[in-house]
This record gives sequence, C-alpha cells and structure tokens, in this order.
Amino acid sequence: MRIHYLQHVPFEGLGHIDTWARQHGHPISATALFGGQPLPPLPAFDLLVVMGGPMGVYDTDAHPWLIHEKRFLEQALAAQKKILGICLGAQLLADVLGAKVYRNRHKEIGWHVVSRAAGAQGAPWTALFPESFFAFHWHGDTFDLPTGAVHLARSEACPHQAFFCPPGLLGLQFHLESTAESIDQLIANCGQELVPGPYIQNPVDIRGQGERIGPSNERMGAILNHLQAL
Repeated sequence: MRIHYLQHVPFEGLGHIDTWARQHGHPISATALFGGQPLPPLPAFDLLVVMGGPMGVYDTDAHPWLIHEKRFLEQALAAQKKILGICLGAQLLADVLGAKVYRNRHKEIGWHVVSRAAGAQGAPWTALFPESFFAFHWHGDTFDLPTGAVHLARSEACPHQAFFCPPGLLGLQFHLESTAESIDQLIANCGQELVPGPYIQNPVDIRGQGERIGPSNERMGAILNHLQAL
C-alpha cells in the first residue's frame, strides 16, 4: 500500500504511522505544503494521510496553499481514495464535505479521555474504538459532522472527535500517532498555547503520561490495518 501524506508544518510528521508503514514494507511519500511542494497525481498513492497543524481551515490568506489542498482533497474523495485525516486533517475533510469548522468552546491539549459515540454501535469502525480510552489532543477548532458521516467518538470538551464516511475516509480529531518525540516538538513549537484552562495540561503533566503512548500507537496500528484491508 503506497502511503502519501500532506504535511502542514515541519514539526508535525507521521509519528508512529511511519514506524507502522516501514514495519509492513509500505512505501511513503510526502508533500510539504509549507515548502511549496507540488501535490501528487491521484494514481500515485493508495492511502492519503492528512496531518495536523496550528493553522485553521479558514486561514487561506496566511496559507494560500490551503485552497489547492482543499481542491486536491475533493478530487481524492471523488476518486474514492482511502483517506485518514488527523486533527487539522480531519477538519479539512469536514470542511471539504460541506460541514462547518469553527473555534471550539475550549482548547483541548494533553491526554484526555475519548468515549465511543452513542450512535456508533455497529458501525464498521466501532470495534477499533473501545467504550473509553485516553488519547493525546492539541486543538482549538472543531467541526460539525458532515452529512452522511458516522459519528464514532466524543470527549467532554469536544463532542465530535472521530467520524467515518464510506467507503474509506476516517477523520480523527485526536493524535494516536503521537510519540514522545512528536509531543516534545509540539511543546517546543506551540508551547505558547499551554496557558491555564479546564482542558489544557502543562508540559510536566503531558510528559508525565508517557505510558499512554504505547496503547495509542497500538490503536493507530489497528486503524491502519483496517484501512489496509479495505
């Protein structure tokens, strides 16, 4: 399975997705949108991974490449490509699918509990999401569910944490791919956001929960296994 990912900032890469891909022998390619790299032809990949970033889907004046990225996502959706969107990536997919993306009431940063959505029982992805689990978060925006999407997960701070659209699109607001190194990169580059708040943890508390990384990465691997089998 050929994996291509869209990267919005230098410090948000594939994390554990890279490890999983190499373990399974899947070739990886990338577009560094922040560096002005061209988007690939659709036949060049089997799975598209859309990564996170500190910008919003609406920040097209500051980041005009977002306009081209959204058009590319529309084309990938029309071609029924497998797509995994993470954080900003999920927001971009929701936006392209016609849903509203906007500031959430609270920023959600750190390790917080995600719960299975009430209507998710029996959905194709349900088995991959337990009733509740800890996941790493770093986001201030949220989205409405796109029309026809299956709501998979929620959290106390953010009702829409994960959604699925057939045949092979999955949007995750949280970061199951995070590693200790990628979390350190976020703290180093976005640490100004770590101000007191009901759902914002400080760097010591974030780093002190490193035992949650392994189970999160295992869940990411299970999701990738499922995508691979579609």
